[in-house]
Amino acid sequence: MLHKKSDIRKLKPEQSMLTPTYASIELNREVPRFKMPEDEMLPRTAYEIVHDELMLDGNSRLNLATFVSTWMELEAKQLMTETFDKNMIDKDEYPQTAELEMRCVHMLADLWNTPDADNTIGCSTIGSSEACHLAGMALKWKWRARMKAKGKPADRPNIVMGANVQVCWHKFCRYWDVEARLVPCEGDRFILDAGEALKLCDENTIGIVVIMGSTMDGRYEPAKEVNDGLEKLNAEKGWDISIHIDAASGGFVAPFIQPDLEWDFRLKWVKSINTSGHKYGLVYPGVGWIVWRDEEELPEDLIFYVNYLGGQMPTFALSFSRPGSQICAQYYNFLRLGREGYRRIIESCRDNALFLSGEIAGMGPFELVSDGSDIPVFCWKLKTETNYTLFDLADKLRERGWLVPAYSMPPNREDLVVQRIVVKHGFSRDMAYLLLNDMRRSIEYFASQPDHTPKKSGSHFSH
Repeated sequence: MLHKKSDIRKLKPEQSMLTPTYASIELNREVPRFKMPEDEMLPRTAYEIVHDELMLDGNSRLNLATFVSTWMELEAKQLMTETFDKNMIDKDEYPQTAELEMRCVHMLADLWNTPDADNTIGCSTIGSSEACHLAGMALKWKWRARMKAKGKPADRPNIVMGANVQVCWHKFCRYWDVEARLVPCEGDRFILDAGEALKLCDENTIGIVVIMGSTMDGRYEPAKEVNDGLEKLNAEKGWDISIHIDAASGGFVAPFIQPDLEWDFRLKWVKSINTSGHKYGLVYPGVGWIVWRDEEELPEDLIFYVNYLGGQMPTFALSFSRPGSQICAQYYNFLRLGREGYRRIIESCRDNALFLSGEIAGMGPFELVSDGSDIPVFCWKLKTETNYTLFDLADKLRERGWLVPAYSMPPNREDLVVQRIVVKHGFSRDMAYLLLNDMRRSIEYFASQPDHTPKKSGSHFSH
């Protein structure tokens, strides 16, 4: 969200100044809100001013809207604190941080069943959004090279995906001049349909995006169906359309609790996969990962070799300087948990999601749209018209600190409003009981207010 001073509602002159209450001589004066103070202040005083304002934020542990991790072990926090000052791009200055990044990439490639672990390539990113841009760029560059080799124009690329894709894919299409061909929602289907996706493909299609864990309802998209359909289509048409798997959430879920599900590099046309380390990778924000099937899938034109701080360094990320702390925390999790530890945690999250969805379905007013059996994310709708909407329920739960978003589904089903819960590491069964009790109290409250006017819209949505 862009923030402008003009966005803030008109303040009275006295409201444009901060008036801290701490007994410090230097704070016998007011502190400006929108201008840098002329003088310095004590570190503790500055801390208290900022700390007090941040108390108005929501409690991250009660945020069931966000997919992002809100809990880590004390040892992981300590490790991150010790590495806040390391710039991960300075690979010659911090070679061991670079080594840990490379190890994480190879661990992920192995987790996702790459056919040649020694020939894989990838990197860390600022969340999955940057990773998706890199994947899309690689698909476009590969397609453009193929078209030029055939002597055909390469000025009208398109990419096929579901209407439920995260906004980063719309940004990719706009920023990199690629036509977005969207498979709309239909009826009770809110994810990509393989057959409909294949119908939208032509020789200008750079790839199909398949989501492992839709933001909208938590469901997996049919990667194997898309792959098998592309096998026939590419053979018939002489095309070379690839699949990118957006596994922002599912990349750290499916390998551990659905190991037999074929969605990754076991499928021939899957050429790249991204995931968010700061989601079910269990790291604080923000770190993402992108891994290609092999080195040939990352065009050399996208790699820059920079003579920087004493070393010749290859780089193909969009960003440059950023902290190495999340990389260290990701490696810590891999060592600390191993496959069995991740399986146990993800399984616990799914069990809590299934418990919650079952209890909510049994409350009476609600009908499940998904139940949390893919990734630990589920959503529901109102069965019948009531004197309250899900936007009202979201507002009522917020009074108790719970952030449970209500939102409209993607184009073609914008008439449907749902409410969603993301169950993450750190959300216990006891917390689930507390939430359920507050939901029941909220329903009772609206039942006691027959003249309540239902709220028609809201803005409670988070990735």
